Amino acid sequence: MKSLLKMTWMEAKLFLREPAAAFFTLAFPLVMLLIFATIYGNTPPPGSTGSQGAIDALIPAFTAMVIGITGLMAVTMTMATYRENGILRRLRTTPVKPLVVMAAQVAVVFVMTGLGVLILLAAGVLLYHVRLPGNPISFLGGYALSSLSFFGIGFILAGVLPTARTAQVVAMVLLYPMLILSGAAWPRELMPAAVQKVTACIPLTYVVNLLRGLWAGEPWGAHLLDVAVLVVMLLAGAFISARIFRWE
Repeated sequence: MKSLLKMTWMEAKLFLREPAAAFFTLAFPLVMLLIFATIYGNTPPPGSTGSQGAIDALIPAFTAMVIGITGLMAVTMTMATYRENGILRRLRTTPVKPLVVMAAQVAVVFVMTGLGVLILLAAGVLLYHVRLPGNPISFLGGYALSSLSFFGIGFILAGVLPTARTAQVVAMVLLYPMLILSGAAWPRELMPAAVQKVTACIPLTYVVNLLRGLWAGEPWGAHLLDVAVLVVMLLAGAFISARIFRWE
C-alpha cells in the first residue's frame, strides 16, 4: 500500500506537469462546452424532439469525451513513454510490481478525469443553469464503469505499441473518429441514418448512451446493452493488459 501511495503521488505530479495531458483532460471539453453554448445556449438543439436544453444534453456527452481522451491518450502515451525512456526498466529493479504501476496510473487518471467532469458541471451550473442528473449516485456509477473500461483499452495499446510517438499517432487516429461519430462531440440524432448504424461499432457510443440516459434519470435496466459492452471491455482490457505488460 505504501508503494502504491508513493507511485500515485508521483504520477499525479507528473500528470500536472504535462501541458498536453492537462489541457485535453481539464480544458478542452470546457472549451467545447463554451463554443456550443455560444451557438445554442441552453435551448433544445435544432432537430431535437425533446425539451431538454442543448447544454443539459451535452454535459454527459462531454463527460464521455473526457473519458475517451484520458483512456486512449493519457494512459497510452504515459505508459509507452515510460517504456521507451527506460523508466519501467529501472522500476523493474525495485520491489514495485506491475500491478502497482498500473493501479497508480488508473488512480491518477481516474481522479483527473473526475476533475475535468467537475469543471464541466461547475461551468454548466454557474453559467447556463444546467440541471444536475436525476440520480447523481447512478450517474457516478456509470462514469466509473465507463472510465475503467476505457483505461483497459489504453493499457492494451500501451502494451503493444513500441514507442511514444507511435502511441500518440495511433491514439489520435482512434480517438477523433470516436469523438465525432459516437455523439460525444456532436449529437448522433443529427447524423444520417446510415452513419448512426456505423456508430454501433464504436466503443465510445455506449459510454455516451449510458451517461446520457443516467443523466436524464433513466434506470440501468434501460441500458443493459451499453452496460454489457462496457463490462466486457473492462474485463477483457484488464485480462489482456495484465498478460501483455512488459517492462521494456
